[in-house]
Amino acid sequence: MGSEREDRAIRVVVVDDEQLVRSGLRMILGAAPDIEVVADCAGGQAVDTVLAQRPDVVMLDIRMPDVDGLTVLNQLAATLGERLPAVTMLTTFDTDEYLATALRAGASGFLLKDTEPEQLAQAVRVLAAGGSTLDPSVARTVIGGYVDGSGGAEHAKRAVEGLTDREREVLVLLGQGLSNSEIAARLHLAHGTVKDHVSALLGKLGGLNRVQAAVIAERAGLVGNRADEPRHRV
Repeated sequence: MGSEREDRAIRVVVVDDEQLVRSGLRMILGAAPDIEVVADCAGGQAVDTVLAQRPDVVMLDIRMPDVDGLTVLNQLAATLGERLPAVTMLTTFDTDEYLATALRAGASGFLLKDTEPEQLAQAVRVLAAGGSTLDPSVARTVIGGYVDGSGGAEHAKRAVEGLTDREREVLVLLGQGLSNSEIAARLHLAHGTVKDHVSALLGKLGGLNRVQAAVIAERAGLVGNRADEPRHRV
């Protein structure tokens, strides 16, 4: 018998100030049999909507005139803590300077609004499974912005020195955007074992989230530069 997550549709809340964008995302995602958009709203209603709906995934516009995405993300993180759903930031800009800040605040990834429909649905599935969505076309901007505030490649190399060989293996796969289940299958480990390894390595890296750890892995040279990789995860 599958888990509750496997037995039901992935619940999504879409937050964007433009009704047309919200309707478009609702239509695209709603066409997938395993995804349900349970609510959509503008920034001002975002926190209350997420708290009421408790979705698996939040698609959050980073730039909104009433309440911007960074404010919403910070409020959700402060309120929900470890119960924060997977949040992917939506942007129309491939050089958005706020994306690195969102990553540090707890976002699980970022997507351009013109991402292909089938890739949007797959991104939601990856997020719901505990993975990350790092659009290659904006990865370099985000990685650069994050590194500017975290000491660069040398800092990243020092950060991973304290990891065990197994934790480093897990970090490499995490850096490729794999979920815990996918990592478990790749390394022939129990899901619970992988979860323990992920928790341990995130703690050793300073309490980072999965996306921040993925950036550290890239800067430390453990995985290739996402900006040069084919678009295969989102």
